[in-house]
Formats: sequence, C-alpha cells, structure tokens
Amino acid sequence: MTDAVPPVSDIQKYFASASFTQSAAKLAQCPLDEGLETAFAGRSNAGKSSAINRLTGQKKLARTSKTPGRTQLINFFMLKDQQRLVDLPGYGYAKVAISKKLEWQKHLEQYLEKRTSLTGLVLVMDVRHPLQPYDTIMLDWVKQYDLRCHILLTKADKLKRGAAKQALMTVEKAVNRQPNTSVQLFSATKGDGVDAARQVLFDWLH
Repeated sequence: MTDAVPPVSDIQKYFASASFTQSAAKLAQCPLDEGLETAFAGRSNAGKSSAINRLTGQKKLARTSKTPGRTQLINFFMLKDQQRLVDLPGYGYAKVAISKKLEWQKHLEQYLEKRTSLTGLVLVMDVRHPLQPYDTIMLDWVKQYDLRCHILLTKADKLKRGAAKQALMTVEKAVNRQPNTSVQLFSATKGDGVDAARQVLFDWLH
C-alpha cells in the first residue's frame, strides 16, 4: 500500500516553512551531512534565487539582485526534520577574476561529489538561453555522480507559448539519454509550473 499524496496546500505550507540557517564558502563549512537536501544550481542570470523564493512563497528568502553573480556562497535553508534547500553559487556570468571562478567551480564539484545528504539537483536555465556551456558541465557532473536532476526552464512568461514549448522540446531531446533527468517550464513571475516543481522536490526530500 502506497502513502497518500499530500494535498497541494500541505506541500505549499511545507515549503513556506523554509528559513535561512547558514552560508558556507566550502564543503568543510557546510552543516552536518545528515538528513536530506536538494540543491539549486544555475547561471547567475537564470533566475535561480527568484525560483527559490517563488517555490517557498517568500519574496526575500534567497537573495536576488540586478547584478548577476551576487550569490557567492552555498546558502542553506531549513525546512523540517533535517530537510533542506540549498542555493549554490551562481556560475559563468559574474564579473570576478578567473581564479575566483575556478575556486567556486572546485568547491561546487566537491559538494556534488561528496555531499551524501544530497538527494538531487535542480538545474535552473533561462528558457531563452538553455544549455549554455556551464549548464552542460553541470549535466556532466550530474551524470558522473549519479544524481537526480530536474531542469527548470525559467522566465517562460518571456516567450510566447509556442516558442516556450519548442524550447522545452529542444532541452528534453538534448537530455533524453541522461538518466534520472526531467525538464519543465517555469515562471517565477506568473507562477506557472510552481506546483509541479514543488511536487518533485517534495518527493525527493521524502
């Protein structure tokens, strides 16, 4: 006998309980590696923080900025029962030194490789510019470390419906042979795809 699926309102309340706990510059500074957590990764201008805020229903939980690249630490948000959402540093766009970018990349890969409580990765891409080189690197790491991945094609409201669906099909085709990887359209502004994304995350964390 399978467990009943919680009502949408209960899942909404679950994510609304998220609260910031701490930031870490590297793996050794992260919280104890216990419980379950789901991480968000993406280019600095893909709308990652906005997606987290929309999913939790909190406008200021994850820091958003008009200047891409402001998320330079691994940020942890507690839900309950040692379940967490994790905002990883934005990559590929920030106007910082190459040495700093390489340092971020090293810590990011260490986190994906060694964090045993990590249940899956939400990869955030701007629907108008999906599958950029850094996105491909992330997908390679997902495959290498045998992680589940759910791709959010954000800012879907910026395209007409037909163009958005075409972008979705293009990404689905590109990751067709990528194990444990799914794709959906998402709009933090309009709320499109929010319930579907919450359901994926809820299942991963339970």
